[in-house]
Amino acid sequence: MAQMPALSLAAVPGRRRTTVELATEIERRGFQGIYCPSFGDAMGLCLSIAGATKELRFGTSIMPIYMRNAYDMAQSAAYIHEISGGRFYLGIGVSHGPANARLGVRTGKPLSDTRDYVAKMRASEKVVGELPPLVLATLRKKMVSLAVEIGEGAVWANASRSHMGDSLAGIPAGRADFFIGDMIPTCIDDDRDAAANVMKRTLTGYVSLPNYRNYWKEAGYTEEMEAIEHAIEKGDRESIPGLMSDRWLSDSTLYGPVKDVRNGLEAWFAAGVRTPIVVPSSTKGGQLKAFEEIFAAFS
Repeated sequence: MAQMPALSLAAVPGRRRTTVELATEIERRGFQGIYCPSFGDAMGLCLSIAGATKELRFGTSIMPIYMRNAYDMAQSAAYIHEISGGRFYLGIGVSHGPANARLGVRTGKPLSDTRDYVAKMRASEKVVGELPPLVLATLRKKMVSLAVEIGEGAVWANASRSHMGDSLAGIPAGRADFFIGDMIPTCIDDDRDAAANVMKRTLTGYVSLPNYRNYWKEAGYTEEMEAIEHAIEKGDRESIPGLMSDRWLSDSTLYGPVKDVRNGLEAWFAAGVRTPIVVPSSTKGGQLKAFEEIFAAFS
C-alpha cells in the first residue's frame, strides 16, 4: 500500500464548521495528519481538530513568532498538547518580512529571534505544562541546524525535492522521531498544462520574496530566480509565470494526472521527507473541490 501524505487545512471564514467536519473525514480516510498554515487562525483550528479527531496527528505549519507573546503561545500550545493526548505539533517561524510589514510587525534577526522565542516558551513549561514537539519553519541550512539544536522537527514550504538531500544532511541519523515535513502545492488534473498554470499562480507570491529566491538559487535555480528578479525590478509582474521553468515547477510542486501526483509523492518520501504535506488546489473550484479530488486520488 502506498504511503499516505498529510494534508494542509485552513479554516476559511463562513466555512469553519465544514472545515472541522473535513478534518474528521481526513482522519477516516487514513491520511497521515493535518497541518494548518498561518492564515485562518491555525491555533483555533487545531483546538477544534483536537476535539473532533481521535488518533490523527496534527499541528501548525506555521505560527509566526512575531504575532504572539512567547508565554501566550506556550500556554495555548500546552493546552492543545494535553487535551489531544500528545498528537499536536507546534510549527513556528518568522514568516516573511513583507507579510509582517503589512501587519505593522517588524521582522528581526530570524535565527536569534527564534532561539530566544523557544527559550522563553521552554522556560514557561513549569507554569503552563508540558509543551508539544516544537517544529521550526525553515528553508536554508542555518535554520535546519537550529531546529536540530533546539527543536523536535523542521518544516519547509515549497522546497525543491532535488535539494532535500543537501538540506537534510545536517540532521543526525539517530533522530528517528525528528519531524521532517514539507508543504507541497498540489493540483490534480488530466490536463497537465492547466494544473501547471494553477501551480504557477500559487507560487507567484513566493518567488516575489527574497528569502525564497535565495533558497531556490541555492537549490540550483539561479537562472530562473535572476530572471524573476529582473522582471520585478522592471515592474513586469505579469511575465513572472512564464519565467518559471517546468524543471523548477516539477521539483517544487505536484501537478497533473493522479498517477503523476502519486509517483511524485513517493519521490518526496524517497528524498527523506517523512511527512509530505499536500496543499490542495484545483483547476475546477476552491478548497472543497480540491479536497474532493485529493480524496479520490488516494481512495
